[in-house]
Amino acid sequence: MEENKRPVGSGTTPEWTSQNSKSDNPNKGLKVTVIVLAVVAVVLAGVFAYVWIDRQKMIDDLTIDKQNLTNELIELQGEYAQLSSNNDSLNVQLDREREKVSQLLDRIKQTDAANRSKIRQYEKELGTLRSIMKHYIFQIDSLNTLNIALRKDAELARAEAAKSAERYQELSKTTDEYAKLVEQGSEIKGRGINIVGINASNKETDRSSRIKKLRTCLSLIENSIAPKGPMRVYIRVKGPDGILMTSDQQRIFEMNGEQLVYSESREVDYQGAEVEVCIYFASEQFTKGVYTVEAYTSSGLLGTGDILLR
Repeated sequence: MEENKRPVGSGTTPEWTSQNSKSDNPNKGLKVTVIVLAVVAVVLAGVFAYVWIDRQKMIDDLTIDKQNLTNELIELQGEYAQLSSNNDSLNVQLDREREKVSQLLDRIKQTDAANRSKIRQYEKELGTLRSIMKHYIFQIDSLNTLNIALRKDAELARAEAAKSAERYQELSKTTDEYAKLVEQGSEIKGRGINIVGINASNKETDRSSRIKKLRTCLSLIENSIAPKGPMRVYIRVKGPDGILMTSDQQRIFEMNGEQLVYSESREVDYQGAEVEVCIYFASEQFTKGVYTVEAYTSSGLLGTGDILLR
């Protein structure tokens, strides 16, 4: 009887536990899968969010770079606009570079900011254009410096030319003055003019009825710088009525460019030493009164004298 006795439920417990475990295993696997998928989804969402944020930041940075690049090009464009030169060939080159800047600015405006390679390419082109501009600035400064130096040289040359012209004028004036002095000094002067009446017997007389001719004598004074050689002395005899007395044939000489009628003349060999010359003027009739005689050379008046005939 005792051997057949078993505790209540002792034979059925293991079978229930085994069935229970079998029903729990699928639920646990599903939960794990769900958890794994959730983790993966969270990770992917984080990755996508990071990538999107990073891309957005990159786009923002590139947009800023594009705007900065645009601003720098506009600034460079203004700097190129201010460059000018007096050299035509250099101005042609500057116009060509200005066109390059304008074209690059247009390309940048039409390019998407996200196109990193293009933005970087344009940055390099900007650097090249800026370097070229610095070269032109140096070239223009050099030309301006040279032009300033040339202008200074030209101003100095003009000033020196003006001084030279002034000195030349002064020298010419002085030379003219010296020439006049020499000319004046080289003129032959006369002195001691003396007029007497001569009768038919070649004797002196002051009676008009007896006079056949008038003798005019004077001395040509010494002058070492006067022209030497043959020269002619002229006399002009004026009667009491003031009318010039001449022979039948009117004779003319030139004095300092002026033509004058003369009464009589005589050639003298002048060698710089004082020499006396006498000239005779004959007339068919002499009346009472004062006769005036003027003596000349072609350079000027030698002297005047008069005689009273009774």
